[in-house]
Amino acid sequence: IKAATHNFDIANKIGEGGFGPVYKGVLSDGTIIAVKQLSAKSKQGNREFVNEIGMISALQHPNLVKLFGCCIEGNQLLLIYEYLENNSLARALFGREEQRLNLDWQTRKKICIGIARGLAYLHEESRLKIVHRDIKATNVLLDKDLNAKISDFGLAKLDEEENTHISTRIAGTVGYMAPEYAMRGYLTDKADVYSFGIVLLEIVSGKSNTNYRPKEEFVYLLDWAYVLQEQGNLLELVDPSLGSNYSKEEAKRMLNLALLCANPSPTLRPTMSSVVSMLDGKIPVQAPVVKRGALDEDIRFKAFEILSQDGQTRLDICSGWPGTETRLDGWTVDRLLSLPF
Repeated sequence: IKAATHNFDIANKIGEGGFGPVYKGVLSDGTIIAVKQLSAKSKQGNREFVNEIGMISALQHPNLVKLFGCCIEGNQLLLIYEYLENNSLARALFGREEQRLNLDWQTRKKICIGIARGLAYLHEESRLKIVHRDIKATNVLLDKDLNAKISDFGLAKLDEEENTHISTRIAGTVGYMAPEYAMRGYLTDKADVYSFGIVLLEIVSGKSNTNYRPKEEFVYLLDWAYVLQEQGNLLELVDPSLGSNYSKEEAKRMLNLALLCANPSPTLRPTMSSVVSMLDGKIPVQAPVVKRGALDEDIRFKAFEILSQDGQTRLDICSGWPGTETRLDGWTVDRLLSLPF
């Protein structure tokens, strides 16, 4: 692994994940790999590292990043993944101008369906029932053909068959976390469905949920989407760079589906297998209109107050891939935004 990465040369560093830095490497047979190096200060630790190895090695799906192997030697803990040529969906959509990719409508649809199929496999089709817990645009990678592959299972937890939910230490990304998980640590696969809804909204709009502020009173892209839905103007959200080269019917279906997935009530969110069928147009999408009043805003701010009450809370800036993130005692805050959903 040292030889493949030129002794972890900084020039080969391609990102920073929940475990630590990620390096590009080339094996002796020419295979290009991505090496995730567990940092000495990582809070995940050996137990979660070994859990990740066990889970990922058992998973094989076209829309999941493949794990080739691992290396545990002394304090060095490494995961060796397939290398994805087009980096992350976040960089393709929100990166610097020279990093962004020209994603046409059909490609965006393919990416959305790929993510949905990967999650449906994790939740319903794999031998293990897995909740990812951190679905976001930076954790969706794109191969040379712009197929989507879900990455970073460092936060994934197994949902034992005898349990209907998992209450555990909150770990996820602000702006993508379902309200019931952010507030109470109540975790089911419906938390991933919520996060998928946010990513779907970002793919269609070309805008980041946490960075887009159409007006000061709207904290997130999701807030603005609800307003436009109530006004019957959802198509205003479609990425202007697409021009008229997209299907209005498909765009409306996908935006309504995004809001259905991001419903505040987990019981009203669809399963990911249903989402796949909706994206394929096999079953209709009926997104409920959610009235978001002052009470909703109070809950949002209350969640952040709970997050901030711990006197030991520390705010550390770290180098992200592709952008800057803030870590807040297990929480990841994209672009320094500070509300939990």
